[in-house]
Amino acid sequence: MNKIVILGAGRIGQTIAIDLCHDFQVKVADISEQNLSTLSSSSPIQTSKCDLGQSSEIKAVIAEADLVICAMPGFMGFNTLKTIIESGKNVVDISFFDEDPFLLDELAKRNNVIAVVDCGVAPGMDNIILGYHSKRMKVDSFECLVGGLPLIRTWPYEYKAPFSPIDVIAEYTRPSRIVKEGCLITRPALSDSEMINFPQVGTLEAFNTDGLRSLVKTMKVPNMIERTLRYPGHINYMKVLRESGFFSEESIIINGSEIRPIDLTSRLLFPMWKLEKDEEDFTIMRITIEGQEKEKSIKYVYNLYDRYDKETKIHSMSRTTGFTCTAVARLIMKKMYRNTGINPPEYIGEQEDCFNEIIRYLKARGVTYQVESTQL
Repeated sequence: MNKIVILGAGRIGQTIAIDLCHDFQVKVADISEQNLSTLSSSSPIQTSKCDLGQSSEIKAVIAEADLVICAMPGFMGFNTLKTIIESGKNVVDISFFDEDPFLLDELAKRNNVIAVVDCGVAPGMDNIILGYHSKRMKVDSFECLVGGLPLIRTWPYEYKAPFSPIDVIAEYTRPSRIVKEGCLITRPALSDSEMINFPQVGTLEAFNTDGLRSLVKTMKVPNMIERTLRYPGHINYMKVLRESGFFSEESIIINGSEIRPIDLTSRLLFPMWKLEKDEEDFTIMRITIEGQEKEKSIKYVYNLYDRYDKETKIHSMSRTTGFTCTAVARLIMKKMYRNTGINPPEYIGEQEDCFNEIIRYLKARGVTYQVESTQL
């Protein structure tokens, strides 16, 4: 049986492991004994406690893997991916690190490695959808609205982090890149707020985040933007914290002790942002693509509304992110996708058989994208 090693046993890493363990020999590595014990007690999954901040320990735990999945926090992602590629292992990555993944492209090609990066829901599935259409029409504009939220709004933040909270804070500080009329424009995170109504949940607040990522390099689309969705009022809370310095990584001295404000903020916020075991959440996404197809103006709208699965007790963001990742992992294992080097998800979407298989795979797990097309 083929072997898959998953680096990171957080909520999404656990979902990935459970989805793959019946068809592959799965091992999960993490430093947290608590997270690992949850997996080993309920599924046919091997576990390994190790410090994934050490390249030597990563290389040891993935030595026999046929495929590696990197489900690490963003600040550890780039170096972890580099170590995996140096080890000559195919990899699917969902760590969403800051660095440019194409810096590792030559290394991956030299080692004959398929490395798929940013393979979640957004970035991830939105890239796959745009990649599919960009090969079949002249795309003039692309917009992705996406958010993961708790079903029940709880004061004060009315928010819970369905993935690594430190990566959520990065969304509020990292400048947002958008493409307008063919020009790359940088806007502050949390900027250009807009109220948008969604039939399933009501009014949400949209704001700029840096979610286009690889698309600004790989897609020649004159207008592209990605915006994050939260319950109304969340932006002002985050702006106050950011502008007051609570997200700063510059150390300050308090009573003779050196501390980074972001470390204190994280320690205080994360317990309040933690999704409880059976707390219901949802993922909502709307992707709009407009352009010319067969000499006609056309608009495609993809809508996703996914909820916490009460039967499996898997949170929605874990489902929508994790199952996209496992769908692509299976494409690689079945040799349906063979391109070596760094592969952002849009490259996979360009291949019709891969796109259709991903859509089918997600639908089989209850993650269904409703598609509407309109001739303009």
